[in-house]
Amino acid sequence: MRLSPQCDRKPEKREVIGISVQRPVRITDVAALAGVSPGTVSKALNNTGSLKESTRQRIKAAADQLGFVPDPDARWLAARRSYTVGLLSVDAAGRFSIPVMLGAENALAAGEMSALMATTRYDPVREAYHLKTFRARRVDGIIVTGRTTDPRPPVETDIPVVYAFAPSTSADDASVVPDDADGMTKIVKHLLDRGRHRIAHVGGLPYKHASEVRAAAVTAALADVGLGLVTPPLFGEWSEEWGRRAVDQLLEATPGRDDDLGVDAITCGSDQIARGVTDRLRELGIAVPQAIAVTGFDNWEVMALASRPPLTTIDLRLEDLGRRAAELLLDAIAGTPHHGTELTKMELIPRAST
Repeated sequence: MRLSPQCDRKPEKREVIGISVQRPVRITDVAALAGVSPGTVSKALNNTGSLKESTRQRIKAAADQLGFVPDPDARWLAARRSYTVGLLSVDAAGRFSIPVMLGAENALAAGEMSALMATTRYDPVREAYHLKTFRARRVDGIIVTGRTTDPRPPVETDIPVVYAFAPSTSADDASVVPDDADGMTKIVKHLLDRGRHRIAHVGGLPYKHASEVRAAAVTAALADVGLGLVTPPLFGEWSEEWGRRAVDQLLEATPGRDDDLGVDAITCGSDQIARGVTDRLRELGIAVPQAIAVTGFDNWEVMALASRPPLTTIDLRLEDLGRRAAELLLDAIAGTPHHGTELTKMELIPRAST
């Protein structure tokens, strides 16, 4: 890969007829200091060609000593790469996509690549426009993310793409998705370890992927130890209001004596729902966690920490997910694409609600 000698680099001082002047450090300066040709310097600094490792290290040390900065335009011309990646999200609010993007950007920066961010707001026309813009800017790859884990159609482009959080419907694509079943299984184990065996579940919208997987995981984790939910899972909105109403439905469906409420733990499909559950239990004079333990999901700190008491919940580790998506994209850009869906593990965050 060749580097242009005409570029913006850290200036160095030199003496000309007794006058101190400045000029940019050139590739020829690095070559002279390292005792090699300019072409060898280009290969070493761009990790191309067949060179001894000792030669590469000597050249890089010379470049560092002189403060040489490669010309990004020349780098692109030689590699036919822009060293930029497009980050495309449907989510303007950024509740889930922003942490994913931050994780991806951190991984890309470590690879000396920049990121261009754009939001589509569920508008196919806007999505097509952003894809066209990415192509015009010659991005090396694209990470597509969203606000739900519901599978989405693949984007139409010939640029390498990885889907993060919101997976592609195509098995040929590479997708990275949080392992909801892993998270809910950890919640159930946590409750069982605390002696809770009469567990109910309050989920979100029934047709949403995350809601269905989390409810199924509660049922499966209890079945593994010979238990079952005290009632079939309840589904509703992802809201505090639904959490409050669900408490009334649960207590009506599980009548008990004053000293036996019929349920000793409620797992919730989100922190919003869980906060509504704890609010309603407090209104009814039912102590959390003494009488009923409550768990959330997502570790949305605005909800989880403001709840009374603060919620035991599951952290999706979205920045780790974004970092992994960036790693898969870098592999695809290098010519070794991945296929299918990869699940990332979650973390239990115990707090006072259990």
